[in-house]
Amino acid sequence: MDYVSALVPPIVMAVFFIGLIRVIVKTQGGANKAKEDAAVDAALARAEAARQGGSGRSEG
Repeated sequence: MDYVSALVPPIVMAVFFIGLIRVIVKTQGGANKAKEDAAVDAALARAEAARQGGSGRSEG
């Protein structure tokens, strides 16, 4: 029975990993893709603006 207890954790992790990959693949694209892309673009724009605003002050 030691072999069963040794195999259970890797099998459980493999099942969860496969499930995670399936969720990631299924959520790519679809109806929410434009909304998600817009949210990422907005976050990148805010980060870029903060970086540019912060670098101008530190030059002195």
